[in-house]
Amino acid sequence: MSEKEKKGKQEEEQIAEEDQCEEEQPVQTDKEQAEQYLANWQRSQADFANFKKRTEQERGEFAKFANSLLMCNLLPVIDDFERALDTSSEAADSGWVEGIELIYRKMLTELENRGLFEIDAYGKDFDPNFHQAVLYEEGEEGKVIEELQKGYMLHDRLLRPTMVKVGKGNSDTNKEDK
Repeated sequence: MSEKEKKGKQEEEQIAEEDQCEEEQPVQTDKEQAEQYLANWQRSQADFANFKKRTEQERGEFAKFANSLLMCNLLPVIDDFERALDTSSEAADSGWVEGIELIYRKMLTELENRGLFEIDAYGKDFDPNFHQAVLYEEGEEGKVIEELQKGYMLHDRLLRPTMVKVGKGNSDTNKEDK
């Protein structure tokens, strides 16, 4: 074999190797690209599932608290019913009073069925998250000694804080400490 033939064969072999390498590279890049597409698709699926969960949760929260404004506006009406019933014990016509009491209880029952409940404050520690201190008087320090206006919650949200009188300690104990 002559030098030229040897060179020609070597060049052919190199070209064949290069062609083989070029064929393998597209296969590898195709695989990598397919894996990337799969990863992106899986990520999109997870994002969509999270979006669905979040919108369902938001829709549930909206439905749960959709009537909160209406309930807030009904709280003064409940207060008026309570004041009327407190003063009605002196009324002579008990049939009328019983009718008002029935209406009041029905209204409270319906509101409670929809998640409204009263905050119990009397005798408890003062909590600024649920109570609004209006007055301080002698009494057990830091305790609610009187409810001036009832507070209400809707499920786990505060609609109106309870207006309370808070004890500031007894004056007798203050004099003894000095």
